[in-house]
Amino acid sequence: MSTLTPDRPALSTQALAAPPHVETRPRQYPQPTRTPFPTVSVVVPVRNEARNLEIVLPAIAAVRPAVHEIIVVDGNSTDGSLEAARRVLPWVRTITQTRKGKGNAMACGFAAATGDVIVMFDADGSADPAEIPAFVSALVAGADFAKGSRFTTGGGSDDITLLRRGGNAGLNGVANALFGTSYTDLCYGYNAFWADLLPILDLPAIDAAAPADGMLWGDGFEIETVLNCRVAAAGLRITEVPSIERLRVFGDSNLRTFADGTRVLRTLLAEHRRADRRSSVRRSR
Repeated sequence: MSTLTPDRPALSTQALAAPPHVETRPRQYPQPTRTPFPTVSVVVPVRNEARNLEIVLPAIAAVRPAVHEIIVVDGNSTDGSLEAARRVLPWVRTITQTRKGKGNAMACGFAAATGDVIVMFDADGSADPAEIPAFVSALVAGADFAKGSRFTTGGGSDDITLLRRGGNAGLNGVANALFGTSYTDLCYGYNAFWADLLPILDLPAIDAAAPADGMLWGDGFEIETVLNCRVAAAGLRITEVPSIERLRVFGDSNLRTFADGTRVLRTLLAEHRRADRRSSVRRSR
C-alpha cells in the first residue's frame, strides 16, 4: 500500500512509482488493456461552492503530473459557482446536472469524462489535490478502484467527531460482512477508478426522468456507498489509499450524522439484495 505522511510533503517520482498493496478478489470481468500513463479526469460536483472553487480548482490544476481535465458539475447553484470556476480556471469544463442529488451530479460528470481514469473530488476544500497521483499510482499498479481512507496508515482527519468515527466503524463492519471486503473507511468520497468500469457500475442514465415523488436510486448522497458496494460485488480489485481530510474551507457541511448513517445502512442492505439477485440470475443461466 502506498503511503502519504500526514504533513503531505511535495510529491516525488519515487512516491508515484511506489506500488500499493492490492487486495485480490475473484474477477468476473476480463482485464482490459490499460495504459501505464493514463489521462486523468477530475469530477467536482458543486452546489453553492463559489468561494471554495477559487481555492480548489487552481490547486487541482497545479498537480503534477498534470490532470487531463477538470469537470465541474453544477447542481443549480445560486452563488455564481460556474462563473467563479470559469474565472479562476478558464479551461475548466462546466456542465449542469440533469436531475438533482450528488449521485446524479457524479453520473453526469462520469458521462462527460474523456480520461482513462476518473477521480471523484469534493469542492469544499477538505480533500488534498496533491494526493491525486497516489490514487493514480494505485490504479496503474493493478487496482480497478482506488478507495481513499482516513483510517489506514498515513491517513487522518481534522473534521471527524468521535460519534462519526464510531458510526463509520460500525458501517464498515456491516459492509465487510455483507460483501467480503476489508474497507476501513466506507463513507469517504475521495476515490478514483478506471473509466472502463462505468458499464459495470450501472448508474442511472443521465437522461432518465426522475420520479415525481423523489429521486432515482443512486442519485442522492448514497452514491459513494453504491459505488463501493458494486465494485465489491463485481469482484474487482480494490486498493485503499491513505488520505488526509481537512476542514471545509468556506460554508457549512450538509452532513447529518444520524440521518446519513441510516441512509448508508439502508444502501448497504439494498445493494446486498441487488447483488444476490444478480448472482441468482447468473447461476440460473
